Amino acid sequence: MEKDHVPKHIAIIPDGNRRWARKKGISRQEGYAIGIRKIGDVLKWCKANGVHMLTMWGFSMDNFKRDPKEIEGLFGLFKENLKKAIESDDRNKDELRVRFFGRLHMFPREIQQMIRKAEEVSGKNQKYQLNLLLSYGGREEIVDAVNHLIAEGRTEVDEDAISRHLYTHGLPDPDLIIRTSGEQRLSGMMPWQSCYSEFYFCKKLWPDFSKNDFDAALKEYARRRRRFGK
Repeated sequence: MEKDHVPKHIAIIPDGNRRWARKKGISRQEGYAIGIRKIGDVLKWCKANGVHMLTMWGFSMDNFKRDPKEIEGLFGLFKENLKKAIESDDRNKDELRVRFFGRLHMFPREIQQMIRKAEEVSGKNQKYQLNLLLSYGGREEIVDAVNHLIAEGRTEVDEDAISRHLYTHGLPDPDLIIRTSGEQRLSGMMPWQSCYSEFYFCKKLWPDFSKNDFDAALKEYARRRRRFGK
């Protein structure tokens, strides 16, 4: 595939973990754990295809409305995987920067501390980047940006001012957004940043998302001609 036709930044809505777990007759916790491990596979596929930035939606603001036991289980998985990321001696660790975006203050203090440590440990890496959206909602992101501008005393704003106050300030907008499970909506995934993104909807539930599915998304992206309104 020609380099010009490879997305530099892919964002994914990994939908369908709970439905997959129900179909397999396993607990939601196990389904989530398998879904989290899938991120490692996608990072490998990105690297093999020359995609240098991956953004994953890990926990939305709406997810806080779920059963407290389910949320507690997810937090446990976050801690487990953050610990692995911090302590890993994998050689790929020297290439991958990990960053987190969202209302992170809503997470337990221990997770907040581990998030900061994971960012610190990988902070000098430049070749590849994984962005994880946690306690994230697209509308909330824009609201927070506007409130920061109001706090600065701004009485008038433009697109650049809002962009500079988003959680993701400094990141390139996603070229391609993939959603699994057959749902064809963004559900608040980076509404500001996705203005000119290409969308690809895969019918498979997230744990079943395969390299062939990833390659199909890249091939579809390569067929499209992005004009950015011109």
